[in-house]
Amino acid sequence: MTAPDFVGHVLDQWHDERPDLDVSPVGVIARLHRLAARLTEELVAVYAEHGLGEGEFDVLAALRRAGAPYELTPGVLAASTMVSSGAVTKRVDRCVQQGWVTRRVDERDGRGRVVALTAEGRALIDRAFGDHIANEHRLLAGLSAGQREELAALLEHWGRALEAAD
Repeated sequence: MTAPDFVGHVLDQWHDERPDLDVSPVGVIARLHRLAARLTEELVAVYAEHGLGEGEFDVLAALRRAGAPYELTPGVLAASTMVSSGAVTKRVDRCVQQGWVTRRVDERDGRGRVVALTAEGRALIDRAFGDHIANEHRLLAGLSAGQREELAALLEHWGRALEAAD
């Protein structure tokens, strides 16, 4: 029999100390938490190879996947990257300083702004995203295609259930 992983050991301890509780959720939540931390380390390392932090990568990727003309309002960028408008402002400021994006007044709404990918920013995110996807394939290599599909479906289902509960 295989020795338990770290979380399995924690579960064993809780079973001994609190046999009155069903601690099985720890097996899922703690493993996901530990896995997310490890994945973040692995992903950020590839971004760094391109001179990007996680925030800059997110901004450039959101603009690139938006399609031509590769521009979004800060509000849409915040929703696309799942961070606050203040965080988007800081991320965009860093990208503007590097010449990867521009910020201009929205022609349709003079009070609003538009953030646009520059040619340099597009070339950078195209290189970085190719390496990012190769890295994600590497990280998932321990799972079969069927396991990946099943895991993705389970995570989607769980995410929708949590959103519906809000």
